[in-house]
Amino acid sequence: MIISHKYKFIFIKTAKTAGTSIEVFLSKNCGGDDVVTPIWPHIDSHCARNYRGVWNPIPEIIHNRARDIRATFDDLRDRKKYYNHISALSVRQRIPRKIWDSYFKFCVERNPWDKTLSHYYMENDRSGGCTSFDEYIQRAKFCINLPSYTDADGRLLVDKVVKYESLADELGIIFGEVGIPFNGSLGVSAKSDHRKDRRPYQEVYTIAQRAIIEKVFSKEIQMHGYVF
Repeated sequence: MIISHKYKFIFIKTAKTAGTSIEVFLSKNCGGDDVVTPIWPHIDSHCARNYRGVWNPIPEIIHNRARDIRATFDDLRDRKKYYNHISALSVRQRIPRKIWDSYFKFCVERNPWDKTLSHYYMENDRSGGCTSFDEYIQRAKFCINLPSYTDADGRLLVDKVVKYESLADELGIIFGEVGIPFNGSLGVSAKSDHRKDRRPYQEVYTIAQRAIIEKVFSKEIQMHGYVF
């Protein structure tokens, strides 16, 4: 997650959407007073800063149904004001409202069938490579980003949800508007080495697997117009 006072934007990081690559690129352009949260595993060209601090937890405790009270107080105890995959709702509750209202806020989302397959390869690689795709589907521990950029009632909290499928073009527009130099490439492709099978996702899914993802991600599919 990044809050840039230099360029007046807030980047909400979602999972399996090139978020780490975007963070590495943006961290090189951000100013010394900007908030840049740590990433794992660390990449040398990424410089985290200004993410620790204290805040008033009362609004978060009252209004944020996405996280429990203990988690909020754990963050407060550890002075972990901002962290890598913090939600837009939590950022809004921890930052001055004037900044939230005036800065441009964006995130990235991805076709759920493609994102799910990418998430499977990452999880399977990290766990030793012994899980089949069907076993992964049946476990139903999917990569759901919707709570990262909506409130408890499903309303968008960001100004723009960039589509992963047109990432460079849409980022080019955003970076041009806020004043960040961009030549069309982020210059890094982080966490992209897990997926060995590069077949189109349409060739991988069975009819039953396809239907499960369509049901689980129905809100995202409807919101962003995704099709198989």
